[in-house]
Amino acid sequence: MLKDGSRLYKIETTLAAISGVLGVVTFFWRDWLEVTGWDPDRHNGSVEWIIAIALIAVAITLGTMARREHRRSLPAVGAA
Repeated sequence: MLKDGSRLYKIETTLAAISGVLGVVTFFWRDWLEVTGWDPDRHNGSVEWIIAIALIAVAITLGTMARREHRRSLPAVGAA
C-alpha cells in the first residue's frame, strides 16, 4: 500500500510533467487552439502564449510541491 505522501508525490509529479509538456508544445505549434474551432485571438497566437505561460507556471509550482513532498517522505539521516 502506498503512503499518502508517496501517492501525493506521484500525482504532483505527473500533473507537473503534463503541464510542462503542454506548455512546451506551444513553442512548436503556435495555433493549436484553433484546431478546436475556437479562435479568440484571430490567429495571432496571443491566447496560446497566455495559456502556455500559465501551464509552465503550474508545472513549476507542482514540481516544487512534489519535491517538497518527496523530501518530507524520506527518512531522516542518522535516524535509527
